[in-house]
Amino acid sequence: MKTCMVLEGGALRGIYTAGVLDILQKENLKIDAIIGVSMGALVGVNYVSNQPGRAIRYNLKYCKDKNYISLRSLLKTGDIVNKELAYEKIPDKLDPFDYKAFDQSKIKFYCTVTNLETGKAEYIEIKDSKKQMDYLRAGGSMPGLSNIVEIQSHKYLDGGIADSIPVKKAIEMGYDKIIVVLTRPIEYRKKDSDMKYLQNRYKNYPKFQETIKNRNKNYNETVEEIIQLEQDNKIFVIRPTRKVKIKRIEHNPVRIKEQYDLGVEDCKEKLEELKKYLKER
Repeated sequence: MKTCMVLEGGALRGIYTAGVLDILQKENLKIDAIIGVSMGALVGVNYVSNQPGRAIRYNLKYCKDKNYISLRSLLKTGDIVNKELAYEKIPDKLDPFDYKAFDQSKIKFYCTVTNLETGKAEYIEIKDSKKQMDYLRAGGSMPGLSNIVEIQSHKYLDGGIADSIPVKKAIEMGYDKIIVVLTRPIEYRKKDSDMKYLQNRYKNYPKFQETIKNRNKNYNETVEEIIQLEQDNKIFVIRPTRKVKIKRIEHNPVRIKEQYDLGVEDCKEKLEELKKYLKER
């Protein structure tokens, strides 16, 4: 039996996932793989490196820092998430990421990115976390708020644009038990919104434009599929039981902690049910 966790993104809403993962880590939950999207990937790496508490710690510490996630960084660098602080100083010095533990882990880790030329999602297996950090950065680079990340002549942005919740990918990869961690309550659906700004910005990438155009529809269809799979006991879902007033780019540590604590609470409530699901054949 092979077990996979699928982690949705959602910018700072994704700190909910950190709360869930910290509880699962303390329970020593054994899994074979993680497929992370955007913030889901950025907090998910700490599960592989066995560093519970790290994601909430540095997000609380730096959430008000104008050099972390801010309009200042966007205007100065073109990235709302500051590359130097978020992807270099924090993991290398300020709150060290255990690159060695990650690379030596038996857990396969896939970071979801969207290829601008094809408009499709790619699932990059991260084997060397230091050398492949740009894939994680690409996976969390929000369209319109981030520079395009070019890696080996390919251009990437946020994986959530093409595949917000890669449940189908996990099934396709042959995983028997799939744990899905969402960052929105069950009733949430994306509304039709004006994408003209983004479509104009990426006019040189017509397939990516089409992916942006269809994102809301594809997301909502995936949510419905997840609900059905959950009802059929084919996957196990942990999602927020209530809505926290947290912004995608949140600077209020109280709200960030509230979202994290909700993940902790919801996971504790689902633990016995999850253990039963994992034991079933």
